Amino acid sequence: MGDQKVSIFKPYLKVEVAYRGGKTKDELAQSGKKLHKLSSNENLLGSSPKAIQAIKAYINKLHEYPDRNDARLQTALEKFYDGELKAGQFITGPSGSEVLELIIRGFLEEGLEIVISNPAFLVYQMFSQKQGAKVVDVPLLAPDFSLDVDGMLNAINENTRLVFLTSPNNPTGTYIPKADLDRLINHVPDHVIVVLDEVYFHYATAEDYSTALPYVKAGKQVIGINSFSKAYGLAGLRVGYAYTTPEIAKYVQQLYKPFMINILSMEGALAALEDKEFLAKTVQLVNTEKEFIYKALDEIGIHYWKSQGNFILLRPEMDEYEFENKMQQEGVMVRPVSNFGAPGCVRVTVGTREANEAYLGALRKIV
Repeated sequence: MGDQKVSIFKPYLKVEVAYRGGKTKDELAQSGKKLHKLSSNENLLGSSPKAIQAIKAYINKLHEYPDRNDARLQTALEKFYDGELKAGQFITGPSGSEVLELIIRGFLEEGLEIVISNPAFLVYQMFSQKQGAKVVDVPLLAPDFSLDVDGMLNAINENTRLVFLTSPNNPTGTYIPKADLDRLINHVPDHVIVVLDEVYFHYATAEDYSTALPYVKAGKQVIGINSFSKAYGLAGLRVGYAYTTPEIAKYVQQLYKPFMINILSMEGALAALEDKEFLAKTVQLVNTEKEFIYKALDEIGIHYWKSQGNFILLRPEMDEYEFENKMQQEGVMVRPVSNFGAPGCVRVTVGTREANEAYLGALRKIV
């Protein structure tokens, strides 16, 4: 080998794009001033009461190992989907992001490709690059962030393994009409899997909205991604799941680690699935408050996009980080989303009436 230096590091792990989560309330705490966190799409009603009760019942068992596998969660999910999906068709893990990473690890490597559409959740690109895969971006179309179906189909080649879609989309709040999903899914070649991130599906109200469920039931190579962080209010527990065909699920499950879901997360998730009352209350709050916010934004005259999620994307007539700082000074946390592929835009979570009034009051003051 002579004097030639051999690097011990994988070159594709030097990924410059890194996910930066929103700031915490503790980081920005101001003495004596209430702070409304509308920057992370959390549930402003809190957590599922049934989940909290279940967690409390197991708090004194932290010295014990959790379930060695996800069998109980698989069974509970089968029940949640009324038997339309069977235990074994689910891929579970400690957060939706971890499930995404399992899928990416299972299907991507150096020389292979993934197709995404920005603006989108940054981890699609970040996790794929860390596997050494090439990321092909087919941007959403202006001005309404619609999916470029033809562009995505044209971007697929013999090296493509995954196509990532998000509906409702973070950070835009837009969705993919079923006709567009049909056209894309029905025309991808057999060596490509379509991953549909639907973690905000509880909030979608569009008549032609669709989850991945009908496609999976039809035997299509489609994976639906879900999370307990949003509507169930369990972001701090980190639990997520996907569903797909039995063949794909069995393959990805080979990447499971022993005792992958901790004891409190398991019990919280199981109880949350049964908490239909809290889920309905959450959805009603978000959909009612969105209409309240839309009316105010129209009066203020700021540009925004109507949303199928629990957040609204807007474009202030100032630098997005200046806007963020001014809102923080008024006690409201919001999220600039340039790193998601939406420069100049800011995402604001739909909260309680108190939080929304504080947000709109601050907005009127600084715009």
